[in-house]
Amino acid sequence: MPPLLRLGAAQYAFSPLADTKAFEHKLSSWVNQGVSQGARLLLFPEYAALDLVSTLGEFAADDLAGQFQALQPLLPWYLECFAQQAAQHDITIVAGSFPVQEADGYRNRAFVFSQNGLIGFQDKLLLTRFERETGLMAPGTAQKPFDHAGIPFGICICYDAEFPLVTRALANAGAQLILVPSCTDAATGYHRVRIACQARALENQCYVVQSPTVGNAPWCDAIDTNYGYAGVFTPPDIGFPADGVIAEGQLYAEQWLITELDLDKVARVRSEGQVQNYLDWDRQKDFE
Repeated sequence: MPPLLRLGAAQYAFSPLADTKAFEHKLSSWVNQGVSQGARLLLFPEYAALDLVSTLGEFAADDLAGQFQALQPLLPWYLECFAQQAAQHDITIVAGSFPVQEADGYRNRAFVFSQNGLIGFQDKLLLTRFERETGLMAPGTAQKPFDHAGIPFGICICYDAEFPLVTRALANAGAQLILVPSCTDAATGYHRVRIACQARALENQCYVVQSPTVGNAPWCDAIDTNYGYAGVFTPPDIGFPADGVIAEGQLYAEQWLITELDLDKVARVRSEGQVQNYLDWDRQKDFE
């Protein structure tokens, strides 16, 4: 397994788009910027696909049912856009999550692409109050680890990161890196997810990376306001910063946060750390 990984976490800003060609151009520009900075794994945030709502014509901002339904014919094209970018640049991309229609509702789904095309997806497992109360969304039912150049990673979509057992299942499956695409409309929501990311890094002694949406999108109530900045978190232990923060972006900025991760440090801290949260996890059972 290569010990070093250069990763890009997007602070993705929504913008009104004239048509799907405008989205293709925007995506190409984003990917080119990330690759030009050396990133080999690119993470886009939760609900970034809702940028496309602005191309759909006249929908009321609160007509999520109409917007989500109108997005469905664009899904194959959306997947092809990311597949082409991953193949062109020989990289791995976690696409902005898309509300995918299933028999029981829409799944908040993040697709993963390698240079060889689509390799899988992760659905959001736990829905927020907003998502439940729309009456449109359905939770995912399964987790799956992914691989980039021999580096195992998992995905926890936003609220999922706030639940320790969700991330622990990925760590038990071998993940040394947890990616957290997020979409939060206020500082409170953002910090809930950020604090959760730091806690999951501590508990599992691994890297956790958060990629948020930023800016305003008045055409869609699900993403109308967005607060956040990207972050890369670690356990505060041997080989890592004392506060567990490797890097963070600038609030509201439209940017990539590019960071080089040393996966050898994960193996070291799990075996030689001042504490052994990863190994001691099962000791909690003594207190059930």
